[in-house]
Amino acid sequence: MIALLAGLSTVIWIALLGFHGRFWQAGPVLRRTPKTSSAPAVSVVVPARDEAESIQSCLSSLLTQDYGGDYRIVLTDDRSEDGTGALARALPDPSHRLTVIDGQSRPPGWSGKLWAVQQAVACALADRPGDDGYILLTDADIEHDPHHVATLVEKAEREGLDMVSEMVELNCVSVAEKALVPAFVFFFALLYPFARVADPKSRTAAAAGGTILIRRAALARIGGIAALRGALIDDCTLAAHVKRSGGRIYLGHSCLARSIRPYPHPADIWRMIARTAYVQLRYSPLMLVGAVLGMILVWIVPALVMLCGKGTARWLGAIAWTASMASYVPTLRRFQMSPLWAVLLPFVAMFYTAATIGSAVDHHRGRGVRWKKRAYTEATHAG
Repeated sequence: MIALLAGLSTVIWIALLGFHGRFWQAGPVLRRTPKTSSAPAVSVVVPARDEAESIQSCLSSLLTQDYGGDYRIVLTDDRSEDGTGALARALPDPSHRLTVIDGQSRPPGWSGKLWAVQQAVACALADRPGDDGYILLTDADIEHDPHHVATLVEKAEREGLDMVSEMVELNCVSVAEKALVPAFVFFFALLYPFARVADPKSRTAAAAGGTILIRRAALARIGGIAALRGALIDDCTLAAHVKRSGGRIYLGHSCLARSIRPYPHPADIWRMIARTAYVQLRYSPLMLVGAVLGMILVWIVPALVMLCGKGTARWLGAIAWTASMASYVPTLRRFQMSPLWAVLLPFVAMFYTAATIGSAVDHHRGRGVRWKKRAYTEATHAG
């Protein structure tokens, strides 16, 4: 039985490395591009709820963008209790690029973030009607390089893309972040191989909420933000809608935008995972069991068999464990970390598995998804 499990793990790893969209590669990175003559209008949408610690850094980076076209920012203060809106309005804005609106009561069926996005998008469309140009969706804890918006637009214009999304650089300073945050990026790429996201023939669709540049026409084509209104994994849901509508999408890594939200303790990362893990599994106990068994077979069995097995089983375990560690190295290099951190992958996988189970337990106890002092017991999933 042990040899069978070790052999199955090895076969799975051969399939993953050879036939799963090259997920293990570091992934595409958008680099700064020189200015181009094409500068269509861009409306930046920022939903913000209790973001006093980061909102001024975020908006200052957006207000100082080096972009030659019509460029405006709309922030929805989503009933913050920490003065987020006042801090935003206090920023110097000599070009009058920034509009801050107060969020209204959330209608039934909407997630809080998407309702805030909807209000900002409506404001942007009223300010500048029409389907030409772009909307940039970004979070209130992201800092942008002055050339970031221009680089996103240039990518979309040059390749005829309907949506350009990036995983922004994440904090990786504390021991907990170093042990667990690179794995978040790695597992995301395993679920949504970037090459398949970009392939029009593949059904795989994904995006990262920190940076999503979308054509106004593409957003109108899918029915606007209202088409996503109950989604908790809103970025991937948006990507799925755009791709199903015939749009071309791109997902990569950013070197021009970074998150300023820290995750200093394991509990912080646990909450980040548990918030939507069971949503991703469509609230299905059967899919949860499959996911747990898969995590054990792919990440934990190889190490256990190599350390405790004998003969052929031990060699097969060694092959599978080596393959898993080697696949993780490009991600570690992106975070400028030693490849030796890959040895911890079985323990990291156990942590992510436990957080996923915790997400399911919270749901079935009626706690639902909790974020920014709100709880959601039901919502739509991605796609």
